[in-house]
Amino acid sequence: MEAFIHAGRRIAEHGLVVCGSGNLSCRADDGNMLISATGAWLAELTRDQVALCRVQDGFRLNEASPSVELGIHSGILRARKDVNVVLHFQSPFATVLACQRKHKLDQIHVTPETPYYIGTVAVVPYLNPGSTELAEAVTAALRDHDLASLQNHGQVTVGRDYREALQRAVHFEFASEICLRGGGDLEVLGEEAINSLIRSRKANRDPLGRA
Repeated sequence: MEAFIHAGRRIAEHGLVVCGSGNLSCRADDGNMLISATGAWLAELTRDQVALCRVQDGFRLNEASPSVELGIHSGILRARKDVNVVLHFQSPFATVLACQRKHKLDQIHVTPETPYYIGTVAVVPYLNPGSTELAEAVTAALRDHDLASLQNHGQVTVGRDYREALQRAVHFEFASEICLRGGGDLEVLGEEAINSLIRSRKANRDPLGRA
C-alpha cells in the first residue's frame, strides 16, 4: 500500500496529472488489484483513497470506490500477464497531441528513447470516459502496445513495475514536447533506426547504455 501511494505521488511530481485527472493501478496478491479511488488526486493520495478490487471482474473488496476507469485497468491486467502496473495520465504536451485534428504521432520518434522504451504508440478514438466501449478499445490497443494515446482524452501506459510505467510516461511527454515545440520542422529517426531500437527493446538489449 505504501509503495502504491508513493508511486502516485511521484507520478504527480513529474507533472503527468492534474488534480484528479489521472489514475493508477497495480496487480496485488490473490488475483486482486489496487487502484486509485474515484476523484482521488495522486499528488495527495492516502490509504483510504486506494480501492482493492478483483482483477477478474472488478468487484470491490474494500470501502474505497475505484476510479471510473476501472474497466481499463482490470481489462489490461487480464489481457497482459507481463504487466503489473497501469497508468492513465494526462500530461500537457502529450494531451495536446491527443487533441489535435491530425495526430502527429508519426513524428514522435525524435530521440532514441521513444522507440526503445515505448515502441510504437496506439491511437484510440474518442469514447466516453468510464464507458465499457472505452475500456474494451484501450484493452485491445494495449494487447500489443505499451502506450496508447486516447483522442481528446489522455494517455494510458503500462509497465512491469511503477518505475517502468513512469519512465514510459515521462519519455512520451518529453517527446511530445519536442514535437510541439519543433513546429513540424523536425528530423525524425529513420525507419531502419526505429526498427533496430524496437528489436533491441524486445531482446532486452539497451543500446542507450541505461541500467
